[in-house]
Amino acid sequence: MCVESDGCEIEGCSSSDEVRTLSGSMSPGLKSNPDLHPCKPGQKFQAALLRCRSPAAAAGILSFGNVLNYMDRYTVAGVLLDIQRHYGVSDSGIGLLQTVFICSFMVAAPIFGYLGDRFNRKVILSCGIFFWSIVTLSSSFISKEYYWLFVLSRGLVGIGESSYSSISPTIIGDLFTSNSRTMMLSVFYLAIPLGSGLGYILGSSAKVAAGDWHWALRVSPVLGITAGTLILVFVPEPKRGSVDQMGGRIKTRTSWLCDMKALAKNRSYVFSSLASAAVSFATGAFGMWIPLYLARAQVVQKTAEACTKEICSSTDSLIFGAITCVTGLLGVVIGAATTRFCRQKTERADPLVCAVSMLGSAIFICLIFVVAKKSIVGAYVCIFIGETLLFLNWAITADILMFVVIPTRRATAVAFQSFTSHLLGDAGSPYLIGLISDALQQSYATSALWRFLSLGYALMLCPFIIVLGGMFFLATALFFLDDREKAEKQDVRDFSTT
Repeated sequence: MCVESDGCEIEGCSSSDEVRTLSGSMSPGLKSNPDLHPCKPGQKFQAALLRCRSPAAAAGILSFGNVLNYMDRYTVAGVLLDIQRHYGVSDSGIGLLQTVFICSFMVAAPIFGYLGDRFNRKVILSCGIFFWSIVTLSSSFISKEYYWLFVLSRGLVGIGESSYSSISPTIIGDLFTSNSRTMMLSVFYLAIPLGSGLGYILGSSAKVAAGDWHWALRVSPVLGITAGTLILVFVPEPKRGSVDQMGGRIKTRTSWLCDMKALAKNRSYVFSSLASAAVSFATGAFGMWIPLYLARAQVVQKTAEACTKEICSSTDSLIFGAITCVTGLLGVVIGAATTRFCRQKTERADPLVCAVSMLGSAIFICLIFVVAKKSIVGAYVCIFIGETLLFLNWAITADILMFVVIPTRRATAVAFQSFTSHLLGDAGSPYLIGLISDALQQSYATSALWRFLSLGYALMLCPFIIVLGGMFFLATALFFLDDREKAEKQDVRDFSTT
């Protein structure tokens, strides 16, 4: 039997049940009491609603929101060729879309990290989703004379999405521990490749169905508003560090400056953040340019013609999106299972699994540019294997952070890691690849072969950056155990003297 806060009895509950209050705290189940009175219909509905706010439901809703975050981000990439033709811009000009998005994203991340460690997190998340949904919908009505305004709108969307990426993992971190947390974070970070792939599919499908690429930007906002509402209603606001061993000992909050100093001294955090930057560099460049690169490859092979129509072919975006969804699922599942198995062999399993997967990924990504000129199928096979290995580390990297950073500064840590990875990664990689491609094309602007080769040569930078990221994960493994032990043993006096 359960009892709501006003003393009414709720039918259908056992004596061991718990009822979650509006604040997100848990009240223990109470035995039957003669003083209790039956709940009114409105109170029963409220109690039933509150019982739905379980940690698993919250993690599911947050994961759904993360899918939408990345789906909206890569919807533009799914119709990139159409946008380029509509606005009449070069490779570097179209690459600027992602660069402006990521720059605003990374600048806003530390701000939201600071707010997330101090204020109600789910309210911040919901406001961020509502904001980017409205801006995305509005951007679909910008005419071809105002490309600069379209670029600006992507920057505003980046601010809205930054709030979500910086804060939502910390809520999951405060709802679960150990292997349960690893599994839930794996599900959450599965949203990165899954949402990215769905973004390509949504953009291409909506464009074909409506006969106008603008409709690609009018679907995700509706879903975004739905997700924001679900977060406000069903996601609790758990006490920071409540499920950690150290949670009961953390009584005071340190200043932002102290938090940043402590993170800068955390070697595992620093090296894993640099490794994340290498992953972001590659995924940002690939997500933006691979569909276009494969389209140019088919023109060279004479299996397709260059786009001269108002609506360009969406085949490559659809296939790449489907591959990204599948490899994302495989990567996250294989990564979680491999890490769980390797933890039985070594306590440094997390960073070592990431390092090996990165180095393996670099080999297959490099092969893409070797086989693409002769075989599109061979290129897709290399993309499949390379992406699977690359996506292994998403959830593991987040778990490394949870292990080596204390609960009260995790939002700041996630936000600053996001800032660093975007600053050194995908903030500049799409524009840089486009810039290199444009520079190589200058002497052979009318050659389809050289347009294909120049973009391929530019993308060859990615495997080398991925190898560098693998080296950073190996460095993380050297300091992981020491930093984890420090985080577990740290008490209030340690914080005040940091």
